Amino acid sequence: MTETTSVQWLTQEAYDRLKAEYEYMSGDGRTEIAKKIEEARLEGDLRENGGYHAAKEEQGKQEARIRVLRHLLENAKVGDAPQNADDGIAPGMVVTIDLAGDETTFLLGSREVAGDTDLDVYSEKSPLGSAILGAKIGDKVAYTAPNGNEIPVVIKDAKPYSG
Repeated sequence: MTETTSVQWLTQEAYDRLKAEYEYMSGDGRTEIAKKIEEARLEGDLRENGGYHAAKEEQGKQEARIRVLRHLLENAKVGDAPQNADDGIAPGMVVTIDLAGDETTFLLGSREVAGDTDLDVYSEKSPLGSAILGAKIGDKVAYTAPNGNEIPVVIKDAKPYSG
């Protein structure tokens, strides 16, 4: 594994959902966007053809999403979330912290795992995520905010994400 490759924890449900999205976008989705582009191309002058340019932009976004999904699926660790915080906070846990006096609850991991929930998500690579990774309930840690200030954090609770 290289430095640029990162393993991402996913539930089986999230993996299946993302795999289905990938298969659709890289199959039927590509065919549909190609048809839109061809239909818009037939409308005439491409320099002033808003439909054509919109379809090409949509195609670019779709291809970017396909690349993201392929990378995520290739580097996914599929399984259950860590079951308890005895060994420390890990990706896949819903963590409650005291963040400079405010209680905050979030999923440590990927937005892709949380799906359509309203749960906030912090990457384990973010400054906050890095600070709490491996910490245990009751631990006091801190991280450096983008403005250079040290932000104190107290781990209040951590439990597996259940979807």
